[in-house]
Amino acid sequence: MAATTLRALLSVSDKTDLVPFAQALVRKKFELVSTGGTRKALEAAGLPVIDISQYTGYPEMMDGRVKTLHPKVHGGLLGRLNLPADVAAMEGMGITPFQIVVVNLYPFVETISRPGCTLETAIENIDIGGPSMIRSAAKNHEYVTVVTSAAQYDRVLRALEAGGTSLELRRELAAAAFEMTARYDRAISNYMQSIVHPGGEAEEEHDFPPRLEFHFDRRAKLRYGENPHQRAAWYTDPNPPVGSLATAETLHGKELSYNNLLDLDAALQIVREFRQPAAAVIKHNNPCGCAVASSLAEAYTNADAGDPVSAFGSILGLNRPVDVATAEALCVPGRFIEAIIAPEYTPEAFSMLTTQPKWKTNVRLLKCPSMLDPRPISQDVRTITGGLLVQDRDDADDSQSNWVVVTARHPTANEHADLEFAWRVVKHVKSNAVLFAKHGQVVGVGAGQMSRLDSTFIATHKAAGRAVGGVAASDAFFPFRDGIDQLHRAGVTAVIQPGGSKRDQEVIEACNQLGIAMIFTGKRHFRH
Repeated sequence: MAATTLRALLSVSDKTDLVPFAQALVRKKFELVSTGGTRKALEAAGLPVIDISQYTGYPEMMDGRVKTLHPKVHGGLLGRLNLPADVAAMEGMGITPFQIVVVNLYPFVETISRPGCTLETAIENIDIGGPSMIRSAAKNHEYVTVVTSAAQYDRVLRALEAGGTSLELRRELAAAAFEMTARYDRAISNYMQSIVHPGGEAEEEHDFPPRLEFHFDRRAKLRYGENPHQRAAWYTDPNPPVGSLATAETLHGKELSYNNLLDLDAALQIVREFRQPAAAVIKHNNPCGCAVASSLAEAYTNADAGDPVSAFGSILGLNRPVDVATAEALCVPGRFIEAIIAPEYTPEAFSMLTTQPKWKTNVRLLKCPSMLDPRPISQDVRTITGGLLVQDRDDADDSQSNWVVVTARHPTANEHADLEFAWRVVKHVKSNAVLFAKHGQVVGVGAGQMSRLDSTFIATHKAAGRAVGGVAASDAFFPFRDGIDQLHRAGVTAVIQPGGSKRDQEVIEACNQLGIAMIFTGKRHFRH
């Protein structure tokens, strides 16, 4: 049966560019069949539209839950025009085939991502008719072109202008359609599993479902991975958390590398810790410098001074818009920065960074306006051979109400401020981690060593005498007093650590003997 009537079925939640696409279809002599809000949008644009109820002979029911689940709809999508039996069935039931189906789905993922989303709201945003139409059309792609994204409109229209969509294009669109419904169904499944135990009892909000699958979109193929012989690509969540690296926009510079992305994420997570102006200097996923101050320019200058040798070729995170004063500090001769992430750049600062220093054409400038949004960024996922490890992110509030001063001497007000600053930064340092700070500035970091004593030694070496009168933070407890003795030789006067060692009392007594104030937080911050 050769279709004498060209028909397109349109039913979309996202109406981006819908009207221009539909107008082009009408010019190509397509009749438009549509539903609910889509029909109203097309009629408002002056386009002729056949309501789905007019075509099926059945009204929409149950608040729109039932409108496209009808044989005249799915018969028009699934009918095989080369089979006489299918053609006869269609003719006998008054079914007209659809050549184009334009459908996208209720925004389920976006809905459940909103704060305060109720179960009732989530359930009502589970699309039933949409996936059914998409799957029918995709299955019958030999005869039907299925369009599931506004990004596909131009390509389909170009094909129609050239005489019609090819089987190759229809097959490609069908594959994209099945991927869309698979992702949609998996999101629903993950949500339902997150709220219900296999036995039917409600789970706590952060429990882990028995099955976990991920769907990410490839944003870029990278030049290589950690090393030139490793291939790599960057994938992002289709609905990334607010304030995450996936929401950042690259404004300038060379292509981002695998290592750039790792370090940018580390920089972003550190400066998100602070409400006052802050700067973090990252090298190999560790902060070699970090500072807070009354201005962003001062914070950056102090952060860079924390370890100026390591800061060469670093990644920089800033939590305020980059202004002229900060750009001037960045453009000091001899400084080289691989990439910067900040909420914004003033026009003058952007011009300075991209025209004045020697690295002007190379530096990557990224902006992330939502970086200070207080909402958590979800869970940590890491791969191991044959599987994944999933955990809550280490971003729970370290309430000072749980902190305990365990020494005879209490920290002074200045020491306490530095201890709080150091504690926020040390949890971003690879374990074993020991960090020295003074006046809101990191002055020495020991990271990733097999013993805490080694990390303390390295932090002392990096501080080069600047820790005198400063404080130290340790991501986990000191197992022996030797670490305290080493801190004392470095000039540290106050310490913050989780506590919890069998030899805590020995460590406390050492601090009392040396006049060091010490706080136990009760919370460990290992970062492997």
